[in-house]
Amino acid sequence: MPDQPDTSGLGKSYQAEAFRLLQRLQELRSLPALTGVSYSEEIKKIQERLESLRNRGGPSAAWDAVQLARHQDRPQTLDYIAHMFPDFLELHGDRLRGDDAAVVAGLGTLGGRRIALIGHQKGHTLKERQERSFGMARPEGYRKAMRVARLAEKFGLPVVTLVDTPGAYPGKDAEEGGQAGAIANSIRVFSSLRVPTVTVIIGEGGSGGALALAVADRVFMLENSIYSVISPEGCAALLWRDAAEAPRAAEALRLTASDLYELGLVDMVIPEPTGGAHTNHRATAKRVMRQVHLALADLERLDPRERLRLRHEKYLRMGRYATASPK
Repeated sequence: MPDQPDTSGLGKSYQAEAFRLLQRLQELRSLPALTGVSYSEEIKKIQERLESLRNRGGPSAAWDAVQLARHQDRPQTLDYIAHMFPDFLELHGDRLRGDDAAVVAGLGTLGGRRIALIGHQKGHTLKERQERSFGMARPEGYRKAMRVARLAEKFGLPVVTLVDTPGAYPGKDAEEGGQAGAIANSIRVFSSLRVPTVTVIIGEGGSGGALALAVADRVFMLENSIYSVISPEGCAALLWRDAAEAPRAAEALRLTASDLYELGLVDMVIPEPTGGAHTNHRATAKRVMRQVHLALADLERLDPRERLRLRHEKYLRMGRYATASPK
């Protein structure tokens, strides 16, 4: 049985129950549809109980998840490579302007299967973080990711992405280099790849900078990772004109792994070792790559056209709305 979570956006007194409920919710959603059999009532009860637990946890619980997602010692892309890809061959440059150290991309072997691996790299020390722009990619980084993804498609290799970024690099040089266009093109490329694709949010999933590498057949989140359209500090500054309200914003944004799974925006929550991923890099890497391996095996059984159709439908289902009739 997986270790109990340390933090999942809920109060610590209720974490064990919340984890069990979340696991049951994942099981129910993965069951095949059978005529005359409905799981909707049980799913609804579980969601209501999770909402109740979240309300008891309070804003500080969501903020705890933010702090763990940003932990300096949390494993990053190069740590996963060191533990799981001894034959990894890194590829550099976008073949247009230059290289971007915030994005690591290359080829490796996972469970006997050759894959392309692309991920953000923040760095652990201050010097490394400065060199890698704290994991905030420039246009060169997104173009490098697209280049490697297209190369993988050409040779029939699955693509795996590891997302951990506060967002795209906001500097003047990035804007002049076509940042918005690079992000849009990256989303387009990843949405149309004909090979199996899996994304894991391993830390922060910040806005379009994360989404550019996170359009995939399967999207997983580590238990203490976060995924949001804006940072809690940015949200607080906009809504309350005070960045100190970040914990309150974190709760309102519903950015934790359990929140995103309940909303149907991610496909699985991967449990972390007790205390968080930063306490045991190797164990975390094994858990993540085991789920990636299983997902790829499942996806490879599908015809490429069917896989592409299902990917498109997955994202078209998100963000649906209904217009109320005028009174």
